[in-house]
Amino acid sequence: MITIVGSGKVGGAAALFTALRKLSDEILLLDVVQGLPQGEAMDLNHMLSEKGIDVNIRGSNDYSEMKGSDIVVVVAGSGRKLGMTRMDLLKINASIVKGVVENIKKYAKDSMIIPVTNPLDPMVYLTYKVSGFQKNRVFGMGGMLDLSRFMQFIHQATGFSRDSIRALVIGEHGENMLPLARYSTVSGIQLTSLLSKQKLDEIVQDTRHVASKVIELKGATVHAPGNAISAIIKAVVRDTKQVIPVATYLDGEYGYSDVTIGVPAVIGKGGVEKIIELDLDSKEKELFKKGIESVKTAISDLEL
Repeated sequence: MITIVGSGKVGGAAALFTALRKLSDEILLLDVVQGLPQGEAMDLNHMLSEKGIDVNIRGSNDYSEMKGSDIVVVVAGSGRKLGMTRMDLLKINASIVKGVVENIKKYAKDSMIIPVTNPLDPMVYLTYKVSGFQKNRVFGMGGMLDLSRFMQFIHQATGFSRDSIRALVIGEHGENMLPLARYSTVSGIQLTSLLSKQKLDEIVQDTRHVASKVIELKGATVHAPGNAISAIIKAVVRDTKQVIPVATYLDGEYGYSDVTIGVPAVIGKGGVEKIIELDLDSKEKELFKKGIESVKTAISDLEL
């Protein structure tokens, strides 16, 4: 069973894409708002019935119903509003996520946890520390979402098929994210040989700031994060060993310890099965360090 805590727009989208990919026979939507998860589950089941997909989605306000979950996705918390950065949500969401994780410890102690709540990297750290789970069982969705946005800008800049594009974004899920043009390709051709430095710099900046643009236009980002969550779940459930950038705990990798941040990792049935250490150049190292420092500052403000 897969449990998604938080039945708002992103939680609902995560359930939708997870069901469409048939990643579990049962998906549980949990929320503190009476009626919300039940109504969302009904709506999704109606859609699945027409499509002939035998995945059962149910809604509940009772944390005890997550018992036996293999994966718990944590989307609960306040979303970004226009003009807010992800870090502006730190104090608001820390207590919410801490309460959710306490319930996961109580009712789903053998699960893997995928935090999604912003600010992502500090929330992954909080989840890891509060849960007491092994570090491979706690990994946050951030880079997977960022790379989907990076891929779209590459598609727009080159005109080439989206299916040919492979991209990578690491670092903090926020203003200091690090889209890696050197490690991005179109059918194996390095992106740096296809686009000018000026154009690459432009799409890197666009990737960093596009979430704010979406929020300005429609109030929230929904479909891309929902899909990114289900893509990570797919790697675990189907044991694909896919290399995905996730926010995970570093213990000496990249020269840093006791911090959670986005890095490429092999994701399979064991969760984070291996962290891949890239050979970053001096500028990339500087930007990665800036993200580390931002996350560590936020972590220092958490009450664990």
